[in-house]
Amino acid sequence: MNESTPALAGREPTHASALHPHPAYFALVMATGIVSIASNLMGLRSVALCLQLMNGAFYVALWAFMIRRALRFPRAFAADVGDHSRGVGFFTWAAASCVLSTQCVLVYRVAWLAVGLWALGVFLFVLVTYAVFAALTVNRSKPDLERGLNGGWLVAVVAAQAVSVSSCQLVAVAPSYQAALLFLAVSAWSCGGLLYVWIGGLVFYRYTFFAMDPADLQPPYWINMGAAAITTLAGACLSLAAPQSELLTSLLPSLRGGSVAAWAIATWWIPLLVVLGWWRHVLRRVPVRYDPLYWSAVFPLGMYTACSVKLIEALDLGFLRPLPQVFLYIALSAWGLTFAGLCHSLFARAAVER
Repeated sequence: MNESTPALAGREPTHASALHPHPAYFALVMATGIVSIASNLMGLRSVALCLQLMNGAFYVALWAFMIRRALRFPRAFAADVGDHSRGVGFFTWAAASCVLSTQCVLVYRVAWLAVGLWALGVFLFVLVTYAVFAALTVNRSKPDLERGLNGGWLVAVVAAQAVSVSSCQLVAVAPSYQAALLFLAVSAWSCGGLLYVWIGGLVFYRYTFFAMDPADLQPPYWINMGAAAITTLAGACLSLAAPQSELLTSLLPSLRGGSVAAWAIATWWIPLLVVLGWWRHVLRRVPVRYDPLYWSAVFPLGMYTACSVKLIEALDLGFLRPLPQVFLYIALSAWGLTFAGLCHSLFARAAVER
């Protein structure tokens, strides 16, 4: 995402900047949203409300930047769709919309806004799914697996599960559409689970059978854990909604079993990701500098907190309660450090441009 080619007259600057954001920059909204939701679930109401207000501003600002870029540099914008490294970043648009919709139900209820964001998120998920995967399929110039695949591809799973979670939560503000919403939620959960099997298997294969440089282990590799965590959250929310639906009641053993399996996979990833981070930054001495991709690492930490809370509630696993209490403060710390990095980056760039 960090590119250094200088801008040419009449062409889009290729360096990452606030005015030319990577498609995956909506991970900022995803990360802020889930940390807000996790804070609310753990009783930190004032923190959750503050983050929700900030998240609304982030969301509007990012849309303004993205629309500006699409109108000013349409060819470069369209090229991103068929790019193996940037195209999957568009899934953050759908996921961010659905996470913000869920915030508008759980943190501070604004029913009409929750419905609008949910509808936009579902539309974007369908649009991005078929636009990106079709473009990548017909693209005649393709990288090999070693260069073209990374953990960021699992954001497609995150988007599907974000649709599931927001659809499930929307029942609270649109009860007359309960049956349709819960059917969509379980369908998206199933779709996301299969995508995790397909893409996650390839990602693990790439990690273990191809050479890895420190540069390859960028922050999106934390999505390996985050995709499993949001699958857990979606399954737990569906399990809690089972008494409201005959369909979910009949699927309850699968929902509970799938949720536990996904949580176990998410938990399994955490020590390995910490070890890889140590190898990258301590042993191989890659400096820690702000990169917008770090929001893709904050999101899984907040998601692991939220999914653990809901799994404990759905399966009555009281002995796990200390876990989300610890991870909440890890997620809040990670969010604060990354936000400080964002502010420093913007101020530094403004000083250079003066």
